[in-house]
Amino acid sequence: MKVLLIGSGGREHALAYMISRSPRQPRLYVLSDYVNPGLENVAEATGGKLYVGKTTDPQVALRVAREVNPDLVVIGPEEPLFHGVSDALLDEGLPVFGARSRLAEIEKSKVFARQLQWKYRIPGRLRFTAAKSLDEAAKAAEAMGDAAVKPARQAGGHGVKVFAAPAPHVDEAAAEVRRVYAEQLARRVAEKYGDIEHLVIVEERVEGVEYTLMTITDGSTVLPLPIVQDQPYLFIHDIGPETGGMGAIAGPGWTLPFITRDELEETKVIVERTIEALRRETGLEYRGALSAQSMLTALQGPVLIEYYARFGDPEISALAPIIESDMVELLERAATGKLAGAKLEIREDLHVVVKIVAPRGYPENRAKAKNHPIDYSEALEAARKLGCHVFTAGVYRAEDGRILTTGSRALEIVCASPTSHHDASMKAEKVIAGIRLLDGWELIHRRDIGTEQHVQLRIEEAERIRRVYLHRRRMGLGRVVYDWVPGRGVQIYDYG
Repeated sequence: MKVLLIGSGGREHALAYMISRSPRQPRLYVLSDYVNPGLENVAEATGGKLYVGKTTDPQVALRVAREVNPDLVVIGPEEPLFHGVSDALLDEGLPVFGARSRLAEIEKSKVFARQLQWKYRIPGRLRFTAAKSLDEAAKAAEAMGDAAVKPARQAGGHGVKVFAAPAPHVDEAAAEVRRVYAEQLARRVAEKYGDIEHLVIVEERVEGVEYTLMTITDGSTVLPLPIVQDQPYLFIHDIGPETGGMGAIAGPGWTLPFITRDELEETKVIVERTIEALRRETGLEYRGALSAQSMLTALQGPVLIEYYARFGDPEISALAPIIESDMVELLERAATGKLAGAKLEIREDLHVVVKIVAPRGYPENRAKAKNHPIDYSEALEAARKLGCHVFTAGVYRAEDGRILTTGSRALEIVCASPTSHHDASMKAEKVIAGIRLLDGWELIHRRDIGTEQHVQLRIEEAERIRRVYLHRRRMGLGRVVYDWVPGRGVQIYDYG
């Protein structure tokens, strides 16, 4: 069996690892934007090959697919979906694990996602205002006190700013800050992307414990994966700029120590209702991964922060030690509409921690983080001894053989323990000690991810939130919210 994997980063290396473990012993071929050494090694070890080409170009993907003639195509990142790569391959008659571009709009456009939620009354929805121009963006942000101001298009987790309602005596100044930021963000989105109608979305601000539920679906059956919590902030104690993810924790079992099975089931309903709504809206079957980045809140319980039309990165890496099922079989059954009856077997005893290592400069000055020679040979040896994994992400093999950083997250260290997340976290630290940049440039990572204090704080926060939202439900509170919007009057939002 031949599998063609499209993508270049750590998510794809994790998927390549899981694919290579299949009892079918597939030959793995990879289309990557650069020579990712980890992906190249896995491909060659299976008798396959890595091709370098633009992963967002449908014609490049078609050219490689015609040469390989794969039995299954797996698309890792979102941008190839947005650019029609899945459409081109599906129209060629190939089985593809990856949603068509019309369906991937659920991630590409946050406005489309929120409109779909309200139109079909999908649970976990939030109030929002969308803006198509700089002026609309400024007015929307100025009018809303507690707000999250986001680019309306998926932008790799960048550009999101959360504004809490200030004290009355500084309200006017705070409104001006929101207005200026929204205007600047709208300008950046307009300059960078020309494939979306809205520029900025302003949502109600929510607080709570975030987590991600990833699923595999063929458009009818939804197979949930174990819950993972991404760690998006750059520095310890969850401060600093948001990134694509500086690590993750998963396990033991299907949930986390601070998320219940009932909350997982509620989140699964959000995904199931979304897939049904997409079918009704587009007439198309969603075949691929659909992930719900979610938050446990005191107001509603589980709410939807945003959708991913793919597996999360590094969330899927956290499941590499946990998933025991044949991943090739699951992906193929989803791609061919035969997922009904499939079961996911997992290691229920493992606590998993992922830590990302990145060059200083990421995420806000990637030029400074780029082209630093990296050596992680000692880390690979430590990982082998400790039973950990090193997945290569933002690194590439240059023509002279050196491995250099791309300016993004460089390596994903994945460690598991049958005893605790803290033990897995300490294993990851031992692996990271074997990584260095040969020119002396600084590497950064989150030492706190998975530590006892890190996990305990989330347990305590989730317990406080849970008491509140369950009480509100028992009392029938919070189903209807009234907003006063300047120029539009009273707006009524029914969450029921």
